[in-house]
Amino acid sequence: MPDPVRIALVGLGWWGRKMLAVLEAASDEIAVVRAVEPDIGSAMSLCAERGIPLSADYADALRDPAVEAVVLATPHALHSAQIEAAIRAGRHIFCEKPLALTAAEAARSVALCGDAGLVLGMGHERRWEPPIADLLASAEAGQLGRIHQIEANFSHDKFLSLDPGNWRLKADQAPAGGMTATGIHLLDLSVRLLGPAQSVLCHCERLSSDLPQGDTVAAYVKFRRGGTAYVSASLATPFMSRFTVYGSKAWIDIRDKAHVEAPDGWVVTSATAGGPIVTEEVGPAEPVKDNLVAFAHAVRDLAPYPITGDELVNTIALLEAVFKSASSGRIETVPEPAPAEMETVS
Repeated sequence: MPDPVRIALVGLGWWGRKMLAVLEAASDEIAVVRAVEPDIGSAMSLCAERGIPLSADYADALRDPAVEAVVLATPHALHSAQIEAAIRAGRHIFCEKPLALTAAEAARSVALCGDAGLVLGMGHERRWEPPIADLLASAEAGQLGRIHQIEANFSHDKFLSLDPGNWRLKADQAPAGGMTATGIHLLDLSVRLLGPAQSVLCHCERLSSDLPQGDTVAAYVKFRRGGTAYVSASLATPFMSRFTVYGSKAWIDIRDKAHVEAPDGWVVTSATAGGPIVTEEVGPAEPVKDNLVAFAHAVRDLAPYPITGDELVNTIALLEAVFKSASSGRIETVPEPAPAEMETVS
C-alpha cells in the first residue's frame, strides 16, 4: 500500500466496534480518521482513547477533506441514502449487509457508484473465510463439477438479549426473522456459486422466543441456470454455521467453530468422486479485516474488489423475494434485473 486509505467509520454499535477492533491490526492499509455515532455519549471514551475525532452528524464526515471513504455500520434502511450522500461527496463506500432492502435500491447504488468511478465494498465477509475462499476457487476451476445443491444454516441466539426496541428487531429492518442478520450471507454465497435466482419459497415462524418478526426462517431457492439452495437461520438457538455444496465431482461441508465476531477456525469435510471422505481443521483467521483490506486495495487500484455489482443486485433481488414469500406463504418469482442494473462496481 502506498499509504493507508483514510476512512470515516459510521456507526459504533456492536458491529462498528468489531470493525474498529480489526482495523487496528490493518493500520498499514486503512486508517480510521473520523467516527460518526448518533448516540455520541456511548462512543466518546472509545474514540478518545484512540484519538479519533467523533461527531453525531454523518455530514461532518463527508465534509472532512481527510476522509477518502466511509464504512457504514448502520441500520439497513439508511444504507441507500447514506450511499447516495457519499457518492455526491466523492467518497468510496464500504457498506454492511444487506446493501438495501429492495433490488431497485441496490441497483441504483451500484449504478451510481459505477458512474462515479467509486468502489463499493460489501460486508459479505464470509467470502474471505479461508475454507469458503478455497471452495469458491475450486468451483471456479471446475473441481466440483456441476453444482447441484447448496444446504446452509447460520444461526445464533445473540439477539435474544436485545431491547425489544432495537432496530435489528423491527419489521421494516428485519421482515423475515434472521434473513437480514445471518441468512443474507448464505444467499450471497449461493448467488456467487449458482447465479441469479428464479424463485423462492420461504417460511418464517416464531417458535420459542418473543422476537416480533420470528425466530426461525427457511428458504428454498431455485436458480435460473439450474440448481437449488436450502437456506435456514434461527435467532433462538446456540451458534451454528454450516455451508455445504454438492457437485457432480465433489462435495464440501464447512462448519464454523465460532461466530465471526470471534473466529476460532473451521471444520471442513469433503469427498471427491471415487475417493474417501476427508475431514480437516482450518485455523482461525479474521475475514472481517480481510474484506476491509480488499476494499482498501481496490480504492488504491491494487486489485479489483471481488464482489461484482451484478452479484450485489442479484442477492438483494433474491432477498426481496424472500421477504415477499415469507409474507405470502407462496412461491415467489425473483424478477430478472434489467441490463442497466447489472453494471459491475468499479
